[in-house]
Amino acid sequence: MEIGYHASHEQFPPSRLVAAAAAAEAAGFAAVLSSDHFAPWSTGQDESGFAWTWLGAAMAATSVPFGVVTAPGYRYHPAVTAQAIATVEELYPGRFTPALGSGQALNEHITGAVWPRKSERNARLAECADIIRRLLDGETVDHDGRVTVRAARLHTRPAAPPPLFAAALSPGTAREVAAWADGLITVNAPDAHLREIIGAFHEGGGEGKPRHLQVHVSWDPDEDRARGQALDQWRFVALPAELNQELELPEQFDAACAHVPAAALEPGVLVSADLDRHAAALASYAELGFSRIYVHQVGTDQERFIDAFGERVLPQLA
Repeated sequence: MEIGYHASHEQFPPSRLVAAAAAAEAAGFAAVLSSDHFAPWSTGQDESGFAWTWLGAAMAATSVPFGVVTAPGYRYHPAVTAQAIATVEELYPGRFTPALGSGQALNEHITGAVWPRKSERNARLAECADIIRRLLDGETVDHDGRVTVRAARLHTRPAAPPPLFAAALSPGTAREVAAWADGLITVNAPDAHLREIIGAFHEGGGEGKPRHLQVHVSWDPDEDRARGQALDQWRFVALPAELNQELELPEQFDAACAHVPAAALEPGVLVSADLDRHAAALASYAELGFSRIYVHQVGTDQERFIDAFGERVLPQLA
């Protein structure tokens, strides 16, 4: 099981995240995952660099594999997403694993289009995934459906297309995406829920395909600070997925989370000053069959986190 580092564009400027990705590789992290947001979760975060520009810079500064979770079909036309994927893979062959998701209103509302219900978003995702795959395979694509494509062809393509993963947070979505996805990425949750997602992915046709997991942690040598930074930076993890995907503005997330207690954050965020506890929690995900774990330190001191996990946690998972 590989342990990767998550680069959170909502929290940090891209220049700092390039340095953090390089530091993570030097510390022993084996991969990097990039978020792809137009807006931060909270007014207190106030960042959101353009992920695709950042990927080019960060991958040039490192040699490890990278992933990104992106939502085609709204602010990105699927042909543009395909072009972006092809360009990154041509630059860095064999190092890129894009994952396609159904999106959140927080990032996608900016086009002014009506934000559809989840079933419609999943159907549009499958349609976009098919268009992207056909373009990466060298086809000229015409398509009339939930999205429209006219005579699109990628003139710059990699020698071989990268795998197209799917992002899923529920068993229902995992079952749907399994038909077209080359792998699955999801987010840490109680083991019983993760098993349901894995089982649904298998039932839908995903058996034998790789699975990746993003894990939110809050570490600080002081337990109270670890709890405080989790509440300050990542309190929205306590919101139900139905609400998380529907709110449009950071101010709305702030209002919805104004009275969230610290106790409500776990298991969405593993809060602990004990590095051995973090190591044990990450090791447990290997038993669920995840081949890569991306660790997201929700606190703002990324550099100290990278050093501490590189020295004390990663050796326990080697």
